[in-house]
Amino acid sequence: MAVATPPYASDALAEGTVDAVVIGGGAAGLNGALILARSRRSVVVIDSGSPRNAPAEAVHGFIVLDGTPPSDVLRRGREQVRQYGGRVVFGEVVSAESAAPSADGDLRFTVTLADGRSITARRILVATGLTDVLPQVPGLAEHWGHSVVHCPYCHGWEVRDEPIGILATGPVSIGHAFLFRQLTEDLTYFTHGTGLDEDSRARFAARGIRVIDTPVTEVVDDEGGALAGVRLADGQVVARRVVAVAAQLQARTQGLEGLGLPVQDLPNLGRGFASGMAGTTEVPGVWVAGNATDLVAQVGASAAAGALAGADINRMLAIADTDAALQGIAGGSPQGATR
Repeated sequence: MAVATPPYASDALAEGTVDAVVIGGGAAGLNGALILARSRRSVVVIDSGSPRNAPAEAVHGFIVLDGTPPSDVLRRGREQVRQYGGRVVFGEVVSAESAAPSADGDLRFTVTLADGRSITARRILVATGLTDVLPQVPGLAEHWGHSVVHCPYCHGWEVRDEPIGILATGPVSIGHAFLFRQLTEDLTYFTHGTGLDEDSRARFAARGIRVIDTPVTEVVDDEGGALAGVRLADGQVVARRVVAVAAQLQARTQGLEGLGLPVQDLPNLGRGFASGMAGTTEVPGVWVAGNATDLVAQVGASAAAGALAGADINRMLAIADTDAALQGIAGGSPQGATR
């Protein structure tokens, strides 16, 4: 699922070589850019304008910003990055790859946008986020982020005490059910072709969770268009006001193939970029932060990861600046403190 946000004024793409390009304008990318900009680094954020949480009415579980619409969080984030000289460019990256290093051996990357523009950067932070891959059940996607939810911490309070259905996608849905049972006494688990062992059935029974093994064929709406229930393969309609689904999570990797970043499959969750401390990757000069590598991170965790990555990028740039200054002295041409 990907929903575009309203367009906003885009900054001009910087000319020459910038210290860092951040690919992705969500919480992780903007916070990484904020740290870099506040460190007097030239930084450009490339934002495709389709954040994962665009369908949601509000961000929850993030202290101070709890209840804030996602669009407001991003708008304020862009303003703050710009306040320190960072640029935010509305565009889609179609390629990112290594380029010839500088004369003193410093890394270089070329990032190209869909409209043909390109920019050269010393370092890259990938913060593209992920895509939720929903089961192919008619009517499900239309309610995504509202009556069809995935995270008990992001949406749970708002759907408390409602009749909730768990549409199983695999073993991960079993734990999902217990979390949503904390929020309502009226919970039905639709196995939807997935396995459910006898121990889990007994535990469900102990918590009053109803189990239905007949496959779900579609989501049913009431006359006003609100979610009213799910239809089963036998024609029965089970009344539900909310459906919770543990969607498969897939990092957004399009256009980044040229970087050669390793990816990893996480059982029952999905696929994301592999990363180490502070978002480091096996590719020198490239960091990754947020949902692109931590598939279950909420907004607060993604923002924190972006900050850590931004600080680490600045640290490595400072080392590179010092190495270049030493080379300059050795060659008889001292360089300044910044490059």
